[in-house]
Amino acid sequence: MAAPRLLITGASGNMGRALLAELAARNVAVRSALRDPADARDAQGDTVAFDFENRSTWPAALAGISALFLLRPPPLSDMKATLIPFCDAAYAAGVAQIVFLSVVGADTKKWVPHHAVEKALAGRPATILRPGFFAQNFADAYREDICADNRIYVPAGRGRVSFVDLRDVAEIAADALLTPQNHQGAAYNLTGASAVGFAEAAAMLSALLARPIRYVPASMLGYILHQRRRGRPWMAAFIQTVLHVGLRFGAAATPDATLETLLGRRPRSLHSYLADHAQLWAPKP
Repeated sequence: MAAPRLLITGASGNMGRALLAELAARNVAVRSALRDPADARDAQGDTVAFDFENRSTWPAALAGISALFLLRPPPLSDMKATLIPFCDAAYAAGVAQIVFLSVVGADTKKWVPHHAVEKALAGRPATILRPGFFAQNFADAYREDICADNRIYVPAGRGRVSFVDLRDVAEIAADALLTPQNHQGAAYNLTGASAVGFAEAAAMLSALLARPIRYVPASMLGYILHQRRRGRPWMAAFIQTVLHVGLRFGAAATPDATLETLLGRRPRSLHSYLADHAQLWAPKP
């Protein structure tokens, strides 16, 4: 296998692991950037100690790299001091393609940190991925409530969501890294093919887990306080609350056909994701 030419930031997170698995399946060598290389349980190829807030770690991470997968760590909010100068350093080091994991709406919502990064990448060799709500939220943000309290608790009201599976997003990210000529300058909104309400998702889980799972709509204040009790920082709790409240008004209800077009097949459904990972929601003893 050739020396790694791809650098994957956020390699220990959900998206990073999905992308590493996709690239491994394609027999592609990568370098995984990790704050702590001890987190390299799912990393492929090389690993390197890396921190957006420590510029001394940047040169070793970027050495010999031609394409970069860029992911914003949730705790980081100052893009002008971290991700944006890192992008500048990447291009200066010879990186010819950056694939940035943004979020739906970041092009217009200036308060979202991703907006500043998208603006900084405009007109440069880059591809922007704007996924909607991830199916993997059920194994992350919603998991503890499901396991401990048999409920989904979010301030989404009756909102419906076109959940997207990270595995599908990883396929597009890999394509954009490996064949940048087909994707540079593009910004893709990526959603699932159909919208699902949280009550419907709870019914899916109830059937799969053979125990009742309820959907309990949260208030804004109740959800912020709930997130804080779960250990989330104030800013992260606020952003999560605002994003979920937006679902009440149809912010993620309309499927976008872009992902299906890029994949050449129908995207994975929420039900298929839940069925594939049912063991994650075993009740707490």
